[in-house]
Amino acid sequence: MAVAKTYHLVTLGCPKNEVDSEHFERLLVGHLQPAADPESADAIIVNTCGFIEASQRESLEVIRTLAAKKRPGQRLIVAGCLTQIAGDRVRAEAPGVDHVFGVGQWVQVARLLEVDAEAVYDIPDTPARLRGPSAYLKVADGCDAPCTFCVIPRIKGRFRSLPLGALVREAQRLVEAGAREIVLVAQDTTAWGEDFGFAPGKGLPGLLRALSEAVGEDVWLRIMYAYPSRVTPELVQAMAELPNVVKYLDVPLQHGSPAVLRRMRRPHNLEKTFAMVRMLREAMPDIALRTSLIVGFPGETDEEFAELEQFVRAIEFDHVGVFTYSRQPHTPAHDLPDQVPERVKVMRRERLMRIQRRIAARRARTFIGRELDLLVEGSGEDEDGRPVVAGRTYREAPEVDGLVIAYGRAEAGERVRVRIEAAGDYDLFGRLAEESAS
Repeated sequence: MAVAKTYHLVTLGCPKNEVDSEHFERLLVGHLQPAADPESADAIIVNTCGFIEASQRESLEVIRTLAAKKRPGQRLIVAGCLTQIAGDRVRAEAPGVDHVFGVGQWVQVARLLEVDAEAVYDIPDTPARLRGPSAYLKVADGCDAPCTFCVIPRIKGRFRSLPLGALVREAQRLVEAGAREIVLVAQDTTAWGEDFGFAPGKGLPGLLRALSEAVGEDVWLRIMYAYPSRVTPELVQAMAELPNVVKYLDVPLQHGSPAVLRRMRRPHNLEKTFAMVRMLREAMPDIALRTSLIVGFPGETDEEFAELEQFVRAIEFDHVGVFTYSRQPHTPAHDLPDQVPERVKVMRRERLMRIQRRIAARRARTFIGRELDLLVEGSGEDEDGRPVVAGRTYREAPEVDGLVIAYGRAEAGERVRVRIEAAGDYDLFGRLAEESAS
């Protein structure tokens, strides 16, 4: 087979996969040229997701489609989370796949393409390619948590922090490329540094301070995927003190019933959870809190679901992602008794989302009349030809939360002031402060 000169990379799944793909593409700089579409590429590479059944189906559908359209001489290479746990399934369902690699094998993929890439730390120092004003910084990989529903430890392995110096250099590289916001991600961001000897939850505050100084006060830093027991007073203090760390925290709690949390092997002391929320809100009264919840976990009774409803009402999160339990092979929960019927899962998700929608709308309305910093993501015109911008304040993380739509003129990547005039269930509406004054 001829040596590939062009490639097309398809990335599926979470922001952590996007970071892996971007690092892989840096290995190819100076060796292969990116192609705009699969049809014109010599090699097609798919970075798959295998976290839940729905993402596995999506990955397989994409792979089958690409395999069916593959022309003679093209190579289809599949890697990532799905192939780590289901490589044989990929080969069986998509016989057009030429090569299968697991997680963390991007150097081997590069070598297959005849690129001499010895190690991740030998990646060329090339400019970052951003798709908007925000960029993800993966601070660690793998996970040591014992959650019974999650296949990530099997896919990714043990938790491994990236060195502070490497993270600082990567953050500066992203800023030089135009990033105005850096979003810290990992399977557990708050565990950063524990494998270097830091006590649980004590490493991230120092990393935040180093990054805050390195990127400058005009660049936002945002924390995603915090583990509840690792939200320490030191972390809260750093978030409150550092001006460019946005007052926002994503803490996936998964449920609000102690019995369900025990079956999940998650932190189940709700008094500690409420204390954590109080600590955050006392230090940062306007903090926006996001969480993720799972409904329909094996054995979840009507009473346990009612506990979850009460939990959501009591805390009043700004943003909540609700997911139906996905039964994953190779996880302890897969074989638990009393699996919940799919129709019950869907019904409970819809019911919980109705509760959260009212809470989110009520909390959003408290911002009407206030001015906030807005990071502009795009601009255009309304149906009457008036200039409009779309962006996010500190309250909204990229891709998962709502937007702010405002009248006025600004360019993508600018940070401007916006006056909030109305609120929907998830989005805010207003006009730029200069527009309000005119």
